[in-house]
Amino acid sequence: MITYLVTGGAGFIGSTLVRILRNNGCSVVVLDALTYSGRTENLNGLGDCSKFEFVEGDIRDSHLVASLLEKFRPTAVINLAAESHVDRSIDSSQIFVQSNIVGVHALLESSLAYWRSLSTADNEQFRFLQVSTDEVYGSVKSGEADEGTVFDPSSPYSASKASADMLTRSFFHTYRLPVLITHGCNTYGPRQYPEKLIPLMILRALSNKPLPVYGDGSNVREWLHVEDHALGILKTLKKGVPGYAYNLGSRYRLSNLEVTSALCEILGDMIPSGGQNDYLDLIQFVEDRPGHDLRYAMDSSRAKSHLDWETTVEFREGLVSTVEWYTHNRQWWTPITGEDYPLVRLGQEKEIT
Repeated sequence: MITYLVTGGAGFIGSTLVRILRNNGCSVVVLDALTYSGRTENLNGLGDCSKFEFVEGDIRDSHLVASLLEKFRPTAVINLAAESHVDRSIDSSQIFVQSNIVGVHALLESSLAYWRSLSTADNEQFRFLQVSTDEVYGSVKSGEADEGTVFDPSSPYSASKASADMLTRSFFHTYRLPVLITHGCNTYGPRQYPEKLIPLMILRALSNKPLPVYGDGSNVREWLHVEDHALGILKTLKKGVPGYAYNLGSRYRLSNLEVTSALCEILGDMIPSGGQNDYLDLIQFVEDRPGHDLRYAMDSSRAKSHLDWETTVEFREGLVSTVEWYTHNRQWWTPITGEDYPLVRLGQEKEIT
């Protein structure tokens, strides 16, 4: 029986990955500190299965991690435990250093000790996968960033992820720990914590609140559905070459204003505003955040050629299904937001009225 230790498995991408692993018959152990965005509700329906174990805890707790590795003997450690919101890192960077750098180092140390204790056959099969982001490359002025592009992070968040990636690489080059790294682009879909752009705009529009768009809305992001992202992680585990990084991009590159406008149009078709302001009229441009990267774009040809990975969800189709999920699952998000989503966007001091 193949067993995976998934850290951060109660989060957005992590819980999607866990569900796919369980659907494929794998045994899964989730370790999650359940900070603000990790939610056990994301794992509903899995708790009664003998091949699933949830443990609340921090990846910085080396004794806990070592005990889990010894007890469950996983074939791979997949690290999705991270602080991941740029605005929060601007407001307070310390937790990002602790979670994304100190935590990854502790997890690497524990994994290295475990890997060295394995038999030859298990030792050769073991993998450590660090889930990272395209933001480590910084703003891409033209063309695309490939896996050899020099890191140029702009925010405390992306700098902490770049640091974690470099630590992960060092454990391969120094100790030969079989590590893999994935750089995923902006991910969207069901169960995303409603501070990120797409769920934020959906929930605010449903409450007829202003839709805050940074600057002039021209910042471009590459958008990947969470199911495709999770499948890319699994493909990397199965076919990736230890020591390599793999970009997981979609080539669906749109400005923040284009994405917000598309959401307004989809909501208008699903839930007519009933004589109130048209959803598009709710768009409001706000002061840009510090260090806001203008454009992300990745070359994902290595993942396609090495891993046989392709995206399957067309962006508009994924956006429609995401809007449907949030409109049909109010019980998931109202405990977080209340009936009305807050009027202040993280990183903005002024109230949006």
